[in-house]
Amino acid sequence: MESQRNILIIALLLVSFLIWQQWTTDSSQPATAQQSTQTTNALANQGDGDFIPQGDQASGEGEVPTEAAAAVANRHLITVTSDMLSLTIDTQGGDVVGTELLEHNDSLDSDDKFVLLTNGADFVNVAQSGLIGRDGPDSNSAGRPIYHTAQQQYVLAEGQDSLTVPMTFTNDNGVVFTKNFTLTRNSHVVNVSYAINNQSSEPVQAQLYGQLKQSIESPHADGGNMLMASAYRGPAYSSSETRYTKYDFKKVKEANLNQTTEGGWVGMLQHYFVSAWIAPKQEQNQLYSSNLNSRGQAAIGFKAPLITVAPGTEQTVSADLWLGPKLQNKMAAAADNLDLTVDYGWLWFIAQPLFKLLHFLQSFAVNWGLAIILTTFVVRGVMYPLTKAQYTSMAKMRMLQPKLKELKERYGSDRQKMSQGMMELYKKEKVNPLGGCLPIVVQMPIFISLYWVLMESVELRHAPFMLWINDLSVRDPYFVLPILMGASMFLIQKMSPTTVTDPMQQKVMQFMPIIFTFFFLWFPAGLTLYWLVSNVVTITQQWYIFRQLEKKGLHGNKAKDKTES
Repeated sequence: MESQRNILIIALLLVSFLIWQQWTTDSSQPATAQQSTQTTNALANQGDGDFIPQGDQASGEGEVPTEAAAAVANRHLITVTSDMLSLTIDTQGGDVVGTELLEHNDSLDSDDKFVLLTNGADFVNVAQSGLIGRDGPDSNSAGRPIYHTAQQQYVLAEGQDSLTVPMTFTNDNGVVFTKNFTLTRNSHVVNVSYAINNQSSEPVQAQLYGQLKQSIESPHADGGNMLMASAYRGPAYSSSETRYTKYDFKKVKEANLNQTTEGGWVGMLQHYFVSAWIAPKQEQNQLYSSNLNSRGQAAIGFKAPLITVAPGTEQTVSADLWLGPKLQNKMAAAADNLDLTVDYGWLWFIAQPLFKLLHFLQSFAVNWGLAIILTTFVVRGVMYPLTKAQYTSMAKMRMLQPKLKELKERYGSDRQKMSQGMMELYKKEKVNPLGGCLPIVVQMPIFISLYWVLMESVELRHAPFMLWINDLSVRDPYFVLPILMGASMFLIQKMSPTTVTDPMQQKVMQFMPIIFTFFFLWFPAGLTLYWLVSNVVTITQQWYIFRQLEKKGLHGNKAKDKTES
């Protein structure tokens, strides 16, 4: 087998795989979105017509009763700020209708903070929660409760480890419901609890729910390009039956999720970031979804078990809300399997070790670009025995060309005898015809895995390298790295002994560096850096290996002279 033909076939397979992957992504769900907050429109878009589960079933949308109009007029927004989060909360229902991530800018050239939750006119992405059931205030036909707060702004003070914001509502029977939001320093977890103080003469039955509601279509869609797959945006969940499942908008439209599980979580995913309700642990919770077709929105949520609060007693129920980047260690600590939202695809078993290696090297290299270079050295060092076998096999195959030509002349068009003669020749000369392509076959899964590591790891978002490379997660703005990568491929091609005799194949091989350069124009700079450094290492290893082979008479003119003699 001609090794350069193998390279061509494998390269085409890689490109075909990336194109197919992008096509399946685009055809299955909407692309990721970057939203801008529009809190001025929040009150106009958040109303009593929202999807709220009732009892054991999900109800549809409703109209605001006339008697509730005066109460709705009293609703307003409050802000709660910690060192990592800035929340905007609607006092009607106590929903989180806006979230800014204070450690992440919206773009590389902007000082505006990244907006995770928003309730704008053109895009809705909010976290809702409440108490339903017979006596739950969110089951009231007059509309969702209007909570009272002591102030409109709350800020985590210096030296303060946590901040709790109480919101109170008293129903007609004198039952006091206190909804508490607790933010903790250096944490993306918001604890949402309900203290039910039943001073009435009858028991109170209520059921905690939490849901995430989002517009199905986004005006800020970014579908990537032909080779760069867009990241998943949409619902997902985890249960005792399945560790992590994407339940995309298409599935929500086809059938509502309805699953009972111990613990579990539901989330809305997007590129680098996730919002997720973490249901009460060690409780039997119901996970659900709903298609709000008339609004062009979908929801995914959970319902905790129904509780009964006896007269004269108080009881508390709570759940956690993750609002932040996909930080694997912190998400794993917050909830089982929440870290799986960092989706490395079907090659996760290669991508996970690569990320851990990259993260370890960055811990003392500081710069993520240097960490990528060091990772390349490690990977190519581990693969050196295969690389040596590859070039040794190529050299031996080149030596066998005259004998293979003789076989072709001897057997002509008799393919069966030709194949038998080739196998006997390979066996006699101890040559593995597949040896030339094995290292490339091994490297392709590593390349694809690293592609997803660089695509999914929020740590590399806006991570600079040096000079003009200010963000390793996007393409090189001046295309310097792709051009250098193409030049290094051309040099490798010139250094390699060729076994291709067909003129057409030779021309195709000559254009391979140009073709790959074009493809890499759109790849993340970090991935292109990896491939460039890998090529430089290959050139060094190739030069060394061929020098050793020349001494043994297996390469270059010496090998040719020896064969002809």
